[in-house]
Amino acid sequence: MGRLVVLASGSGTNLQALIDGVAAGRVQAEVTKVIVNRRGAPARERARRAGIPEECRLLGPYVEGGPDPLAARSLYDADLADAVAAGRPDLVVLAGWMHLLSTAFLDRFPKRVVNLHPALPGMFPGANAIEETWAAYRAREVTSAGVMVHYVVDEGVDDGPVITSEEIPIRNDDSIETLTERIHRVEHRLLVDTVTTLLEERR
Repeated sequence: MGRLVVLASGSGTNLQALIDGVAAGRVQAEVTKVIVNRRGAPARERARRAGIPEECRLLGPYVEGGPDPLAARSLYDADLADAVAAGRPDLVVLAGWMHLLSTAFLDRFPKRVVNLHPALPGMFPGANAIEETWAAYRAREVTSAGVMVHYVVDEGVDDGPVITSEEIPIRNDDSIETLTERIHRVEHRLLVDTVTTLLEERR
């Protein structure tokens, strides 16, 4: 059975999809740890309800009073890597993790860090992908949204090697709310399917 460590910053719906996938036997893995980087992140409570060890690691204490923000970030990422390594992960899953990881973290887990992003490859990197997709649709610049899962190998924003992606046509009767709901449904399914495939390949 594989081992997953999940990093999350927000509501944790993608984490919940993995938890549900494990419970249903679709994902042959154990989520060994969940780490959040925001106080009160609902993802933390989801982990608790599932009986998964969880912790909160804040960047702030590393930065406050420090003369060198980059050094503070590297120290934070090195300590984060230690916490993740304690979960002995086969894969580290970024499920809405709002912090760019540096080489101090990534070098510890080569080709084991995967990220989910609600846009097609090369489109709308960053935290506001759905809003930017909708604005581009309203401007008649795109006709589709999408979701991708990719490896995180460097400090680029949502630009690592693509593992899989799925296009989501935008309907004439869509609103940003209905489009967001459909994107999230695809995210949950694609993440579970991709993690399952990656773990099978590592057996």
